[in-house]
Amino acid sequence: MQLNPYGEDVVNLAADLVNRRPENTDELAERCRAAGLTLERPVTEDDFGRAQAALNAWEGVVDAAGEQERADLLNRMLAAAGAYPRLTSHPGTGWHLHYRDEEQPLGSVLFTLFAVGTALHLTGRGMHRLRRCEVTGCDLAFADTSRTGRQRYCSQRCANRDAVRRHRARATGT
Repeated sequence: MQLNPYGEDVVNLAADLVNRRPENTDELAERCRAAGLTLERPVTEDDFGRAQAALNAWEGVVDAAGEQERADLLNRMLAAAGAYPRLTSHPGTGWHLHYRDEEQPLGSVLFTLFAVGTALHLTGRGMHRLRRCEVTGCDLAFADTSRTGRQRYCSQRCANRDAVRRHRARATGT
């Protein structure tokens, strides 16, 4: 059952693309396909530029100072991405909602997906569930999709690294 295809998968894709920006149209297309997006047309340089703008806007939402600023930035993205929700069915996916017009170029699709998906993620799970990793020296963005809503690290690797650092600090008394 797919209740919210615009939530967790989309914010994870946005975080992945923000943390390791695609370098060209081919890489952008490949990574979007790998994330499960159906590309309806070839990816152009205009798409690449629009995708970069979408990532910049999304990164602003991640780095917002508080809930109100985060909501304001996200509302601007939603207004810029505005389209009527519509039912659609791709081969093998079944009926679902798209919050965008049909036959849109990938750059516009990503902007809308990031705006709507992030809004659904934050309103459904909590406005605090988008942040940067807490490990010193790691500034990767991530969406907190944990059950408890207290995820502090971008990955298990960073969580382990911080646990080792804390253990060593206790062992040496610093």
